[in-house]
Amino acid sequence: MLRFDHSLLSNSLGSVKTLTSFHWGQPGSGRKVYIQASLHAEELPGMLVAHHLRALLDTAEAAGLIQGQIILVPVANPLGLAQRVDHKPMGRFDLDTSENFNRHYPDLARAVAPLMRDALGDDPQANVTLVRQAMGQYLHDWRPGTELQSLRRTLLTLAHDADFVLDLHCDCEGILHFYTEEACWQQLEPLARFLGSETILLAKNSGSGPFDECLSGAWWRLVEIFAGLGRNPPLPQACCSSTIELRGELDVCHAWAQQDAQAIVDWLEHIQLLACEQPPAVPAFKCQPTPLAGSETLKAAAPGLVVFAVELGQTLHAGDLVAEVIDPIANQTQRVLAGVDGVFYARIRDRYITAGGELGKIAGATAFRTGELLGA
Repeated sequence: MLRFDHSLLSNSLGSVKTLTSFHWGQPGSGRKVYIQASLHAEELPGMLVAHHLRALLDTAEAAGLIQGQIILVPVANPLGLAQRVDHKPMGRFDLDTSENFNRHYPDLARAVAPLMRDALGDDPQANVTLVRQAMGQYLHDWRPGTELQSLRRTLLTLAHDADFVLDLHCDCEGILHFYTEEACWQQLEPLARFLGSETILLAKNSGSGPFDECLSGAWWRLVEIFAGLGRNPPLPQACCSSTIELRGELDVCHAWAQQDAQAIVDWLEHIQLLACEQPPAVPAFKCQPTPLAGSETLKAAAPGLVVFAVELGQTLHAGDLVAEVIDPIANQTQRVLAGVDGVFYARIRDRYITAGGELGKIAGATAFRTGELLGA
């Protein structure tokens, strides 16, 4: 295993933050998997999974089992991790720019398409190599002007040529759920099953430029760009990425982290990046995929105390009571009802809400939303 410390651009005199990556295997010796944790820095379960995964990968390396390359970034956001206000972590948004740390990544397809228009030929793998080289050159030439841009560039430089990208997050409170793009689902289906995902949310493009879709989305976008120009060079979906929501913010315990780390190792054996005598059997589905556009976000029409009437993971029907929002001054109670049939997969951790605030999410089977599908 090799360790690399990447110094980030500093916004202030006398202060430099560092991103650390751990590398197993040899570049070019097989598939490459990139895994990072806690890009939203207050979402800590992924860090503990990375801790246990590192030990498992060290053991695999000592046994000579690695047949490709694995990069692990256990703390993907040292900027957000250092942000605290009144003793509370503020790791979702950059305090200097108010930007979400997991939004606004560059459109790599648009960046490299002009260079690829006449360069791609009839060999799919050669085309993949050319596109990855162009992406690498674009990232090399990018001169970030802020600490946040420097973080984004460093993460993409580590991940841009990966076959698979796993971005470990969590919700405020939630069951284990799994986001990926439609173009990636077939290849990532076994991973969702090894993890025991209880909700699987698919979208062609969720909007806002999150880290994972910046990488996987570049490939299907390039195909669409070339088709619009009347060209159809063979270009496979060379990167498949997923955002994995490891339950809730307080679900930081060894038992779950060890279970999740072992699930990732089982998947690495399944895709033959880790050698094994007998690949583990892929578990049965715990749920069927649903469209991200079918996910309903419940909101409070008025402020008050929040009392949930249902538990996470519960299957609801339209009209079921999900929560009460109680105004103890006016002695009024607002009933919040499910608008769709589906699984109640995430909810807020605080029990006081302001008017218009999000309360929870239900994974419905029928798409009804368009445009930006992700929250703030």
